[in-house]
Amino acid sequence: MSTFMSWFGARRDPKQSARDAIVGLRQQLQMIEKKEEYLQKKIDEEFRKAKANAVTNKAVATAALKRKKASEAELDRLAGTRLQLEMQVNTLESANLNAETMAAMKKAADALKVIHGNMTVDQVDATMNEVTQQREVAQEIADIISNPTPMADLDEDELLQELNDLEQEQLDERLQGAEHVPLHQPQIVKEPEPEAVDEEEELRQLRASMAM
Repeated sequence: MSTFMSWFGARRDPKQSARDAIVGLRQQLQMIEKKEEYLQKKIDEEFRKAKANAVTNKAVATAALKRKKASEAELDRLAGTRLQLEMQVNTLESANLNAETMAAMKKAADALKVIHGNMTVDQVDATMNEVTQQREVAQEIADIISNPTPMADLDEDELLQELNDLEQEQLDERLQGAEHVPLHQPQIVKEPEPEAVDEEEELRQLRASMAM
């Protein structure tokens, strides 16, 4: 099948078509760059020939300048063509990137639909309200468990009377203990007086020890 039929015949994969087009354009750009290098060398060569024959052989110099001008015109034309091809490559690459980005976003959207299923915003709000209510119930239960059980109301007068009875009982016990205390005087233990020190005897012993 010819290239023409491959482009306008059976339906092709858009991604593959874009890649093939970009590859073809880049190959064409490489050919143009090689042609430009050849023309630039030819222009330089014709210029040197014209310069070398400018005095001695004006006909040769004039012909060289004409060929130089023709090559320069061809080089300018190729530069315009190369610019168009580069713009086409950039456009195709951007379009291909946009298409791939949209395809990725479409897949992500489909995945989100599967994840969400039949879930709606109202269902989410209702579920969150239930969660909040149950959290409040759990907090109330925790508060009840952590707080001690309050005691029954007590009679303050009864407590005061019981305290007075205990105080009187303590006083009575102290009085009974004081009645049984013995009346005899405590014995005073006299400490022994220190023995008198014989200073002369100590001096004698010191002299004796020094004489040894």
